[in-house]
Amino acid sequence: MNVRELFLDLVSYPSASDESAVCTPSTPGQKVLGARIVSLMKEIGIEDAFLDEKGYVYGSIPATDPREHTIGFIAHMDTYGGVSGENIKPQIIENYDGSSIPLQGGLCLSPEEFPSLGEQVGKTLITTDGTTLLGGDDKAGIAEILVAAEELIQEKKPHGSVKIAFTPDEEIGAGAEYFDVKGFGCDYAYTVDGGGLGELEYENFNAASAVVEISGLSIHTGAAKGKLVNSMSIAMEFCGLLPQAAVPEHTENYEGFIHLDAIHGDVEKTVMQFIIRDHDRALFEQKKNLMKAAADFLNEKHPSKPVTLVLKDTYSNMKEQILPHMEVIETMRQAMHENGVTPVTLPIRGGTDGARLSYMGLPCPNICTGGANAHGKQEYVVVDDMEKIKDIIKTAVYITCLLYTSDAADDLT
Repeated sequence: MNVRELFLDLVSYPSASDESAVCTPSTPGQKVLGARIVSLMKEIGIEDAFLDEKGYVYGSIPATDPREHTIGFIAHMDTYGGVSGENIKPQIIENYDGSSIPLQGGLCLSPEEFPSLGEQVGKTLITTDGTTLLGGDDKAGIAEILVAAEELIQEKKPHGSVKIAFTPDEEIGAGAEYFDVKGFGCDYAYTVDGGGLGELEYENFNAASAVVEISGLSIHTGAAKGKLVNSMSIAMEFCGLLPQAAVPEHTENYEGFIHLDAIHGDVEKTVMQFIIRDHDRALFEQKKNLMKAAADFLNEKHPSKPVTLVLKDTYSNMKEQILPHMEVIETMRQAMHENGVTPVTLPIRGGTDGARLSYMGLPCPNICTGGANAHGKQEYVVVDDMEKIKDIIKTAVYITCLLYTSDAADDLT
């Protein structure tokens, strides 16, 4: 196998997750893809590969040197459900020349709009045709892990035990919900679910969801004075009480936000769905308290006490769990350097399965996939970078034990 051929095979399987579903996995296509992945794993020699009843895929490569620690690699099988992932028609751009790439629907990929394209001249790109997303998030990660696994088995060099897992429903925040950390049996692992080559991430948002339900009272408008309660008007009041600059379109890097993700309603009832994000725990709690204060204020102002707020924490910043285990970061930094890649450590403006897994006892930072523009019709992956990431995964496996000897640790300081 090579990463290009395998990636094209994987994206032919629709596997969008569905936040409204009440089952796991949330869509049947994820199990279909999982069965395909198990078949591929067995073909390359991962004899214990299996798909469990919740749609999780597990497998392992036995150690050739028992002195080494156990290392794991994880990617997710689902794709973002907000843009179609059915009937994906990838475009392969060989030896990219730096010009704009036309897509259907009047879209294009241009270096002016996406400056990272300027760094890809001479490389092979896989893009969408402009009618769907591509699925590089995270089928690029799956392809890289599987091809690395095949080559590890073929090369027969000394290494410790390698564990592999592919999860469902990451895009809806449930990828770690039924993950068998104990059965996985790793000292640490990496999610392969990032962006550009070199990304190595161990800080992510603290995250919460908020549902605001506002009750109104409908009265004929001709006799409405003093009686009608318009839930939509109160919804607008609620939004007006929130910090107007703390929204995704006005924030970057470590700046958090409160994002109105969906709203629907009429006079009698309006429901708003928010997401709340911040890297800093204190600022995160402050944002949740702002939501509570807005609800309390409006319930004091309006006699009908129309506002109901439900807050739910989703995941936490993995940094708190990674800092005591920085050897997991040093392993990957060394693996990147040995492959001629400069590690770039950035805060994740989102979350990964690794965030929750780190709090479940499995330190699990995130590394790059070579993809860009995820969740949209201008998504693309860089085949050359995917090949490099596959090599980085292999190198991390081979050097794992070095960071547990004092001489090697001294060399890295």
